[in-house]
Amino acid sequence: MPGKMISPLDEKLKTVKWGEFRILEIFNVRNTRNILSTDIIAGSGTIPYLCASAENNGVSSYISYDENLLEEGNCIFIGGKTFVVSYQKEDFYSNDSHNLTLYLKNHQKRIKSIQVFIISCITKCLGHKYTWGNSISHKKIKDDFIFLPVNEDGEIDFDFMESFIRELEEERVRELSAYLTVSGLADTTLTANEEAALLAFERMEWQEFKIGDLYSKVELNNKKFDKRKDTRSEPSAEFPLPVVNAKHGDNGIMFYGNDDIFDSAEMTIDIIQNGAIATGDVYPQPQRTGVLWDAYLIKAKAHEETRLSLFFNAASIHKSIKQKFSYEFKATWDRVQKEKIFLPVHNGQPDYTLMQDFISAIQKLVIKDVVRYADEKISTTRSIIN
Repeated sequence: MPGKMISPLDEKLKTVKWGEFRILEIFNVRNTRNILSTDIIAGSGTIPYLCASAENNGVSSYISYDENLLEEGNCIFIGGKTFVVSYQKEDFYSNDSHNLTLYLKNHQKRIKSIQVFIISCITKCLGHKYTWGNSISHKKIKDDFIFLPVNEDGEIDFDFMESFIRELEEERVRELSAYLTVSGLADTTLTANEEAALLAFERMEWQEFKIGDLYSKVELNNKKFDKRKDTRSEPSAEFPLPVVNAKHGDNGIMFYGNDDIFDSAEMTIDIIQNGAIATGDVYPQPQRTGVLWDAYLIKAKAHEETRLSLFFNAASIHKSIKQKFSYEFKATWDRVQKEKIFLPVHNGQPDYTLMQDFISAIQKLVIKDVVRYADEKISTTRSIIN
């Protein structure tokens, strides 16, 4: 999807007046409390547990814990060591006392859209200052300033921020609808086979299979390369090939390389064998993909994989191995191939047709919900703005 802001809103930002404000003028700043990961049980409850990660809005799990240690939601959250800035709607727990929470002093203006706008201002004004080696703190932030829109009286223009974010949301939703249409994903009507797959899922027969019996490791022969010269963080005409590494998120794709240098394969499953967080991550790679380091590709031995069955099997492998491997116990192919996964079967063999129909049905149901949300969001936003 396009990520560039549309022209009319660009012009709005150029014409608005900006004022400089000290962080402590507009926020009550607090340090979060420190709840160690060793003291919690992941998945034990419904309250977000934040770890200042850029993934999943910072939420690493949902837990049950001492409610006296809850942090109040409806705030801006800053990861002290990572400077990841996010909006937290609900009350939450935090994994580090170095993390900060910012609460607007004007409580009537603690609206999500306003805080989302301010997050972009904080990131733009302070993002260059705070890094892993120079983490933010309550002591440091008292000297920090940010720029915010102001009205003719020089006061913070909360109304502008709110309307801007709402208009931005409307345009993003329109872009989403257009993207689904252009990509051929607008058809959300289930076929008879897809409906049957949904009905069969709860009562389908499952069987255990050894990963190494179904898949083999792809042997790639890269030419000699210099990572700095021969890879880029963004794709281009010269560097079009996705290259996987020890990457957590972004479907495991960390770099893009030249396909004259990096060998590649398509319709594969990518397994991350190393990395403090990424070890054991599994990603489907239907497109042609290469490997840098710390990961490998596996390919079906006896069955012809499709894009949708690839997604199903990658999820099954991820579920099987993710919790078994770590930075200290790496997910090498020698180990992973001995692990087992459960798959739906027909006559004792993996039912890849059913897998494909099931994933296709789930995809259509999700897109249908997204389209419904988009239509409702556009209608609501337009009425509010008008």
